[in-house]
Amino acid sequence: MSNKNTFQTLIKNATIINEYKNFQGSILITGDIISKIIISPKTLEEVEKEANKVIDAEGLYLIPGVIDDHVHFRDPGDTYKGDIKTESRAAVLGGVTSFMDMPNNTPPTNTIKALEKKYKHAAEESYANYSFYLAANNDNLEEIKKINPKKNCGIKVFMGSSTGNLLVNNNNSLHEIFANAPCLIATHCETEEIIQNNLKTAKKKYTDNVSKKANIPFSEHPNIRNRESCLKSSLKAINLAEETGARLHILHVSTKEELEAIEQARINNRNITAEACVSYLWFDDRDYAAMGAKIKCNPAIKNLADKIKLREAVRNSVIATVGTDHAPHLFSEKDKDYLHSPSGIPMIQHSLQLMLQLSEEGIFTMERVVRLMCHKPAECFNIQKRGFIKEGYYADLVLIQPSFSKPYKVSKKNIAYKCKWSPFEGKSFDYKIHSTFVNGTQVVSKGRLTGKTNSKRLLFNPDKSKK
Repeated sequence: MSNKNTFQTLIKNATIINEYKNFQGSILITGDIISKIIISPKTLEEVEKEANKVIDAEGLYLIPGVIDDHVHFRDPGDTYKGDIKTESRAAVLGGVTSFMDMPNNTPPTNTIKALEKKYKHAAEESYANYSFYLAANNDNLEEIKKINPKKNCGIKVFMGSSTGNLLVNNNNSLHEIFANAPCLIATHCETEEIIQNNLKTAKKKYTDNVSKKANIPFSEHPNIRNRESCLKSSLKAINLAEETGARLHILHVSTKEELEAIEQARINNRNITAEACVSYLWFDDRDYAAMGAKIKCNPAIKNLADKIKLREAVRNSVIATVGTDHAPHLFSEKDKDYLHSPSGIPMIQHSLQLMLQLSEEGIFTMERVVRLMCHKPAECFNIQKRGFIKEGYYADLVLIQPSFSKPYKVSKKNIAYKCKWSPFEGKSFDYKIHSTFVNGTQVVSKGRLTGKTNSKRLLFNPDKSKK
């Protein structure tokens, strides 16, 4: 039954949440693989005698490792804010075992050579499994055609400017990218012309006649980067996907109108999916008064009605994945006026806790959280042998401890980001991350890093044909 030459870890007596089932069971890890899911007490007794290490998980939940399809780890180029080592460390402390990192680096990751350089660096530094997007621009179609869909998560298309200089604003280039991309296209959908016109209006409205400085309140952010900007761009991406048959994944949807368009498009085209980010499920425009720059991100967090619709879309599967858009900046950078404060929020260490907190409040179930953060990213990106608790799959696992009597509180002492701040500082959660396993290796134990790592490059099973 066991391989005497391979280290075996038994996690016993856990409450396992997997594929919409919630049951008591045990998991045997052999090397980096889940080798057995155990229900029978007799089988458990036999396995326990042979395991090298036994973890009694009574009272704990066991779920697959979270897969975050949307992070900005700032490496290379802005590593004073964050890097692959520091941010992946924060990820595993938060139960995230795999991430997909964005290409708006300095310099941008818009060539295969630059892409492979990031993979080499991650192999040396990352605590979590990793993949990287190739950036599209108006002139790199030949690089896009070269990408290996079995070894890369996708192409990132900035259809509206955000961080960096990767705006794809040439319609012919956009069409060629959608028509020729050999893998998934992930889009940032905003319309730059609308944003710039709104910004010009806001500057005029809030410029002081004496100092001649524009003191724009952060509450104007959803009016500057408004719903019209998002919807127009998302509709353009949907139309391109329908025309070309491209595999489209719309990132960080922020408006109810976009959700309606995506739901309608998916009636006839299942190759179109969408992501929600935790920040849009948690915050709304009422929070700008207290949080200001701390929740400034692109697209902007919109109003309560949008948040309610996003939560509903998570429940009814209009949304396929929930990610973070983790984007650290130093607090000294964020703590400036509207025009000089960069957009982006550090999120990855607490994203699972935030979603579990929403489940505790009855917004959606724990089973739904696992589906959107673990199962669906694996399915959406066709990731090999991850995202589920299945025999023969990699042992990317998370043990979660309910902490109702002593809630986990976010503080400077336990924030692992290189930027050392979080919009949730002082916030308490009813669940905490007890242990995280990456490819069978326990990298977090009782909420602390073990000093061990065992990350791997994510691999994919791309669709053989476009629908």
